Amino acid sequence: MAGPITPDSHATRRGAAGAVLDLDDRQLRLRDMAHEFAAGEVEPVAAALDREKRFPYELVAKLGDVGLMGVPYPRVYGGAGADALSYALVIEQLGWADQSLALSVAAHTSLGTYPIYAFGNEEQKERWLPELCSGRGLASFGLTEPHAGSDAGNTRTRARLEDGHWVIDGAKQFIGNSGTDTSACVTITARTGEEEISNLIVERSATGYEVGPAYRKIGWNAADVHPLSFNACRVPERNLLGERGNGFRQFLATLDGGRISIAALALGCAQRCIDEALGYAKRRTAFGRPISQFQAIQVKLADLTAEVEAARLLTYKAALLRDAGRPFNLTAAQAKLKTGRLAVRAADEAVQIHGGNGYIEDYAVARFYRDAKVLTIGEGTDEVQEMIIARHLGL
Repeated sequence: MAGPITPDSHATRRGAAGAVLDLDDRQLRLRDMAHEFAAGEVEPVAAALDREKRFPYELVAKLGDVGLMGVPYPRVYGGAGADALSYALVIEQLGWADQSLALSVAAHTSLGTYPIYAFGNEEQKERWLPELCSGRGLASFGLTEPHAGSDAGNTRTRARLEDGHWVIDGAKQFIGNSGTDTSACVTITARTGEEEISNLIVERSATGYEVGPAYRKIGWNAADVHPLSFNACRVPERNLLGERGNGFRQFLATLDGGRISIAALALGCAQRCIDEALGYAKRRTAFGRPISQFQAIQVKLADLTAEVEAARLLTYKAALLRDAGRPFNLTAAQAKLKTGRLAVRAADEAVQIHGGNGYIEDYAVARFYRDAKVLTIGEGTDEVQEMIIARHLGL
C-alpha cells in the first residue's frame, strides 16, 4: 500500500495537469484540503470500511465541517461557493483514497442536491440547501427504475394530486445515500400525466417512503445504495421541483453535470492504481533486481501515466466549459467514457503487476479492482455515452 501523501510524493497524485492549467489560489487550496483529508483521514480507515461494509458517517461529518459537502454551491446556502473544476479536483482526491466515500459525496452533491439548487424555488432552496451543504443531511437522486434502467423516459412511477398533496406510487433502484441515518430527501422523476414527467422532492420521513435492503455489491462496499418504493407516498404539493412537466429535461441536465464528477472519481481510481503498481514494482524483486527494471513493467506504467494525464485534461476541460457557461455535455460524456474504461484498465494492470498479491485483499489494488468496473456502468453506461457522442456527430 502506498504511504501517506507528502509534498514530495509522486506529483501526479495531486494532478500534474494542475500546473499546466494554472489553477488559481482557491482551486489549489480546495484541492490540497481534499488531498490532505484523503491522506490523513480517509486512507487509514478505507480498507476497514470496505471490509466491514460500513457507511463512513464520521468522515461525512468531518467533510461537512471543513466545507467539502457543498463545494459548488453558494455560501449563502452554506456551500463553498466554488466552481465545477474545484469540485472535480475534490472528488478526484477523495477517490484516490476511497471510491465509496467519494461516490457518496458525488451522488449527494451532483445528483441529489443539484436539482434543488438548479430548479427549486427560493423557499425550497432555503429549506434544503443549508442542511445538505453542511452534510447534516444527505440527498439522493431517484431516476433509475427496475424496468427502465438507462431508458429514463420510460419512467413508471406515478404521482397524482389529491387534497393538496402528491400521492406517489412506484419504485426506484440503485439509489445512493437513500438508507443512511442521515438521509434527508430524494429528488425523483414521476409521471404526473400521461405524457408528462415532473420532479418531486420526497422527504425521508414521508409516509409511504420505503427503503429496501442494501444491495450486495461487488465493490463500493462502504457506499449506501438501496432500492426505494413509494406506496401511496404523500408529499406536499409545494414539493414539485421546477415546472410541472419539465422533469425529464431537468434530470438529463443533472446527469450532464454528474458525469464530470464520476469522471473525476474514475481519475482518482486510475491514479491510485498507478501509484500502487509503481510503488510495488520498485519494491518487488525477481531474478535479482526490482521488477520495475523490466521493460514489460515499464511499458505498462509509462502507457498508463500518459493515458491518465490525457483523461485528466479531458475531465478538467468539461469542468472548465461548464464554468464558462458553454455547452459541455459532449465533453462530459467523452470524459466519463474515457475515464471509466481507463480506471478498469489501470486496475487490471495494477493487479497484474502485483501478481498473486494483487488478488489478495491485503493489497489496496484488490479493492480498487472491485470498485473500478461500475465506473463504466453507473450514471449512464458506456453505451449511453457513446449514444450521446454519436448524436453530436450527427449520427
